[in-house]
Amino acid sequence: MQVDCPNCGKKVEWCDASKFRPFCSKQCQLIDLGEWANEEKTIPCGANKDQETTELPSIEDIEALLAEQPDHFFKED
Repeated sequence: MQVDCPNCGKKVEWCDASKFRPFCSKQCQLIDLGEWANEEKTIPCGANKDQETTELPSIEDIEALLAEQPDHFFKED
């Protein structure tokens, strides 16, 4: 099965060999993460789903999650 990369639209094979799926590359994955971190993307929820999300993780929380990742997480093969 193939899916479109959410960032660039390139076709990505949905299988174990596609380690960044649904993204085509680490670069597209990090661009998407940056958009979430900059609050350009949100998930509406609950009774206020049509309104902007008010509770978002702090930059410190995001940095802590990233700090827990192994070094190879940030390197593109």
